[in-house]
Amino acid sequence: MKPAIQLLCFFLVTFSTLAQNGTPSDYLTSEFHKSRRDGLRADMPKNTVAVFFANALRNRANDVEYVYHQDPDFYYLTGYKEPNAVLVIFSDKQTNDKGETYNELLYVQKRNALAEQWTGKRLGVEGAQQQLGFEIALNGEEFIKNGINFANFDAVMFDEFKDDYRDSERDDADLFDLIKAFKTQIDLIETTVIPNNQMNVELNGNSNAIQKKKATVDNETLLKLMAGLREIKTEEEMKLLTKAVRISAMGQREIMKAMHVGMSEAEIQGIHEYVYKKYGSEYEGYPSIVGAGNNGCVLHYVENSKLKVDNDMVLMDLGAEYHGYTADVTRTIPANGKFNPEQKLIYDLVYEAQEAGIAVSVIGNNLRTPDDAARKVVNEGLIALGIAKDDIEARRYFPHGTSHHIGLDVHDTSLRGAFKPNMVITVEPGIYIPEGSPCDKKWWGIAVRIEDDVLITANGPIVLSAEAPRKSEAIEALMKETSPLGSLELPTLD
Repeated sequence: MKPAIQLLCFFLVTFSTLAQNGTPSDYLTSEFHKSRRDGLRADMPKNTVAVFFANALRNRANDVEYVYHQDPDFYYLTGYKEPNAVLVIFSDKQTNDKGETYNELLYVQKRNALAEQWTGKRLGVEGAQQQLGFEIALNGEEFIKNGINFANFDAVMFDEFKDDYRDSERDDADLFDLIKAFKTQIDLIETTVIPNNQMNVELNGNSNAIQKKKATVDNETLLKLMAGLREIKTEEEMKLLTKAVRISAMGQREIMKAMHVGMSEAEIQGIHEYVYKKYGSEYEGYPSIVGAGNNGCVLHYVENSKLKVDNDMVLMDLGAEYHGYTADVTRTIPANGKFNPEQKLIYDLVYEAQEAGIAVSVIGNNLRTPDDAARKVVNEGLIALGIAKDDIEARRYFPHGTSHHIGLDVHDTSLRGAFKPNMVITVEPGIYIPEGSPCDKKWWGIAVRIEDDVLITANGPIVLSAEAPRKSEAIEALMKETSPLGSLELPTLD
C-alpha cells in the first residue's frame, strides 16, 4: 500500500471511531475486561483470593494533583478510571448471607455532588454495574467493613504496597483508608465467642473464645499470573496499541519535515505531542526524550532544555498513549537535514544492528535473542571503526538492553519467556559516544537510537511503526519536504 493511501486509511479509521456526540467510541468493552477477569480466575489456585487497588492520587504542589492515571492491572481487569477503588476476585464461588453466589466484588468511590462539581462526574455504583458490567458493585466505605474472612483462603494474593499515597481528610474511604482496612483484615488476630458445645480449645482461661488464624499472604503469584495474561495481546488490544504506535510514527514523520537548526528541544517535543493530541491520544506514555548532540547520550534525558539544536543530531524517544496503550518509538535525525560522514557511519551501524534484531524477533526466541543479534553487529562495527578495542569496551557505548514488551505499560509486564504470537516488543539498539570518551574526538557527542515496535506473528515480525522512516537516505528525503509546523512564528516576548 502506498504511503498516501495508508495515511488516508488512517484518517478514515481515526475519525470513524468518534461517536455522534464527539467522544471516542473505541474504548475496550466491558466484555473484554470481564474476559480478562475470567482468564485470571481460571489461572488462580483453588481457594484463593486476589485483591487489586486503584492507583493513588499524587500531589504535584499544594492543592494541585498530577493528572490521574489508573493502575494498568486495575484498568485491564475493570475499565475503571477513577481512584479510591478496590477489586476483589475469588477463585471459587462465594455465598453471602442471602444465599446469593458471586465471584468478584468491585468497590468504587462514592458519588458526591460537591466533589463532582470540581473534578467531574463519578461513575458510582450504578455506573460500575451498567457501564462496566459488574453484578456487584459497592461504595468504597463498604470495603472497610466488608466482613471477608481472608484467613479462610489458602492464599490472599496482592501486589506489595509502595506506600506512595496520602490520607485525605475530606474522604473517609480514600486509598489510604482502604489499604489500612485491608492490612488490618489480613493481619489482625481476633477472638470470637462460640457455643460451648463446639469448643475444643481454651484460650486465656476463657472457654468461649478461639483465636482466628492469620491470613496467608502471597505477593509473588499474582504478578506472574497478570504477566502471563498481559504479555499476549488480544485482537481488541491490538487495535488500540497499533493506533498508539501509528500516532507516534506520525509524530516522527511530522518533525522530520518541520525540523530546522533554530529549533529548541522543547519545541521539538511540543510538535510530537501536538500531533498526538491531534489524533486523539490522551497522554504521552512516558516523559518525552528529546536530546540534541551530547544530550542524546543521557539515556533518559527529559530536561529537553537546549535552546537551539544547531547542526547536531537529535535523538527523539517518544510514545503516544491511546486509551491506555503505549507506543515506544525512537528516531535520530540530523537537525540540518543531512548526516555528516561520522554521523552517517554510526547511524547506519545502528540501523544494521536493528535489522539484525528485528529478523530474529520470531516465535520461540526470547528477549535475549534480538539483544545478542544487535549487539554482535554493534560490537563488530565499533571495533572496525577504531572506537572500541573489544566487546567489553564496546559495551560502554551500548549500555542498555535491546528489547522489552509494550502494552498498558511502556515497559510492559511479561514472563520473559519464549516469544509467542501477539506479543509486542521493541527493538532498540543504540550507540552513545559522550564527550570525553576514550576514542577519537570526531565521534564525541554522537548519540543514535532507533526504536520500533514489533508484533510477533506466525509469519514473522511485523514492524508496526514502519511509517516513520528508518533508513538514513529515507530520513534525509523526508526532511526535504515542508511542514506548516516548522514555520510557525509567534510574537516575541521580551
